[in-house]
Amino acid sequence: MANNAILQINSSGRKEGSLTRQLSDLVVKALRSENEALSLNQRDLSTGLPFVDESWIGANFTAPEERDEQHKATLSFSDSLVKELQDADHLIIASPIYNFSVPAVLKAWIDMIARARLTFRYTENGPEGLLKGKKAYLVMASGGVPIGSEVDFASRYLLQVMKFVGIEDVTVLDASQFDLAADNVLEQVRDQVNQAAVA
Repeated sequence: MANNAILQINSSGRKEGSLTRQLSDLVVKALRSENEALSLNQRDLSTGLPFVDESWIGANFTAPEERDEQHKATLSFSDSLVKELQDADHLIIASPIYNFSVPAVLKAWIDMIARARLTFRYTENGPEGLLKGKKAYLVMASGGVPIGSEVDFASRYLLQVMKFVGIEDVTVLDASQFDLAADNVLEQVRDQVNQAAVA
């Protein structure tokens, strides 16, 4: 890991009182308490992302050396999201569970960064993720679906996506396990982050 960078992705539709936003901020603080040199890049998905459409698919499936200026313009935002991910050593994805799965904006982000030749490639043995050597934290919260249960399709989906793009060092943090109002909550989170680092 050479970039000393954190990419923090927030996807909750709530700005105030969001458990995932609070906990993801604490993960950032915990990481920086161990390494002050870590830079931070924040991406708030709640303002909306474009969805994959016909023009995007056409541009993406055009060989890079054959793309015209319109193709490049169509893919430019996706390219910037991929670059953010490639540059990060630590990835924090904060996601509530909406209707058993992830928010639509987070799915849109995944569709924008799952790019053949950039974040994964096809081989004779199947797809291979290209974002190796990164650490990811999935910060999850739910109003009724237990994290890790058989009806939690959100964390299982995110774990699969991480593996698909080559990020296999992943820790799931369940917001319900932390008292975010406690005086020692940062210490609690720091302990979890440190345990994940040596696991």
